[in-house]
Amino acid sequence: MGAGPPKALLLLAGEPVLVHAVRSMAAGRDVTRVIVVAPPESLREVRALLSEDSVVAASGVVVDVVAGGRSRQESVALGVAAVASDVTCVLVHDAARPLTPVSVVDAVVDAVLAGATAVVPLVTVTDSIRAVGFDGEVAGAVDRSLLRVVQTPQGFARSVLEQAHRTFEAESRKESEAATDDASLVERLGITVVAVPGSEEAFKVTRPLDLELAEAIIARRRRESDA
Repeated sequence: MGAGPPKALLLLAGEPVLVHAVRSMAAGRDVTRVIVVAPPESLREVRALLSEDSVVAASGVVVDVVAGGRSRQESVALGVAAVASDVTCVLVHDAARPLTPVSVVDAVVDAVLAGATAVVPLVTVTDSIRAVGFDGEVAGAVDRSLLRVVQTPQGFARSVLEQAHRTFEAESRKESEAATDDASLVERLGITVVAVPGSEEAFKVTRPLDLELAEAIIARRRRESDA
């Protein structure tokens, strides 16, 4: 996104991306608590943002903010450690996916509660894909019918997610070798990851154009709710 505040604190329809993301999670039918993992230097700001949000307050969901670590994996592990000990189903969500529909959140939770130990939402790939070698030359076409885009929230049996993070830490992998998501860590244990349908609206805000698209979706949702 270039210079400026972290993506999660950029304004989207007048409110921070993070606030939209927390609202999406808090709307989940079985969600009772949201743990936000924030940079240590931003804890006070993030807590103030969320404590002042009337939509989150009206949901009845408890929101806590804890300090993150030096890497994505360490931050997720710190977030999971802050979850109450009696919680057995944990979702991991990207704050940069502010518009994830509640239907996706509920589908992930339902799959875990039905017995799956790891669940990810997926969407199909619509673009043509080419593999490129290290030398920059196009190596050939990739069959997109076999490919899917992975989204969040990803859902896990808590014990499995914790085991995956302990194993990763014990192996002392370098950050450059880190998995890009938690499902990848679980797969390294030999555990099958179950898929549920994702949503095109659950895209990750990465570029300035993504903010414009997100603004348009929010405007459409507001028109529909007012109709």
